[in-house]
Amino acid sequence: MRASGHMTDAAVAPAQRLAHLGCILFDLDGTLIDSVALILSSFRHATAAVLGQALPDEVLLENVGMPLHAQFIRMAPAQADELLRVYREHNAEHHDAMVREYPGTEETLQELERRGHRLGVVTSKSAPVMRRGLELFGLERFFEVCVSSDDVTAHKPDPQPVAIAAELLGCAAAESMYVGDSPHDMASAIAAGAVSVAALWGAFPPEAVLAPGPDFALASIRDLPALLDGDVEHFTVGDAG
Repeated sequence: MRASGHMTDAAVAPAQRLAHLGCILFDLDGTLIDSVALILSSFRHATAAVLGQALPDEVLLENVGMPLHAQFIRMAPAQADELLRVYREHNAEHHDAMVREYPGTEETLQELERRGHRLGVVTSKSAPVMRRGLELFGLERFFEVCVSSDDVTAHKPDPQPVAIAAELLGCAAAESMYVGDSPHDMASAIAAGAVSVAALWGAFPPEAVLAPGPDFALASIRDLPALLDGDVEHFTVGDAG
């Protein structure tokens, strides 16, 4: 994403921090692996089976990035437990056939590893489902730390998940970067004081993921090494968002 003119004053501090990052953290769904089709299929199946109605896709996806049960409480509080059960059953059955790795994910992680960056995952998924997604594509080997919804007491958009992952990697949140595709990811990163990077290739439209005001935005995970090399003006989010 290109910014016009020179970097704004607001972008100077994040740009300077890029040279002193202690760790790089990633969301999972919509950032490392493409599970949008599976998530939509699972939501459609659960809402049809439990609620007896079809909801618009934008309604089904609007709270992705939060823990599933919290999403269902917002959707239909009285049926949240049953929605969760039916969703998980469908999701588990179809997971491996419907999930894909985003192009460039493995090669980018290899490059970051080669450069000596310490890497972590921060997701609102449960630990077993998180591990399944990572292991399906052999990505777990890149990450020293994986923080799931089972590891925290407050969930994105709260800063706790990002802060805990940074702490486990031995770096301050202010010396970390978080890459994610949802507004909740960006809000969590910003609240934690991390460098926030919007993944525009994920499940959310650009205007949604940019709404919290992240520091940078990338069209592809392949752009991340260039950002780390200091090509800041090409990826700084302009005032217009």
